[in-house]
Amino acid sequence: MRISEAAAAAGTTAKTLRFYEDIGLLPGIGRTPSGYRDYPDEAIQRAAFIRRSRTAGLSLEQARALLAVHDAGTRPCSHVRDRLAGQLQAVDARIAELQALRNTLADQLQAAETGPEGCDPGLVCSYL
Repeated sequence: MRISEAAAAAGTTAKTLRFYEDIGLLPGIGRTPSGYRDYPDEAIQRAAFIRRSRTAGLSLEQARALLAVHDAGTRPCSHVRDRLAGQLQAVDARIAELQALRNTLADQLQAAETGPEGCDPGLVCSYL
């Protein structure tokens, strides 16, 4: 399958497929006699897996590690589950940090809305 068709089938772009090939995530892409890349179904499945991994917030190195488990002949399902659990925990922690930041900003904005009358002239700004 040519690169544009393979990219569409994997839900990505031709540029991304070339990048994945360059960094070794899509190994052994053959060429047609005229020199065009010829993507087998396995490469399309790998590219789609990488795209889904990236959508879940995993890094390319994490996707590479999961593919290595698969390439060794082991189903990576438990590894994927562990990575997803870790990713979910990190996202929950980030949401908590953002909620705390939001609360701080709301408090500072409310204080700032009182106007400059409450400002201490000796400070750069009493609101922060």
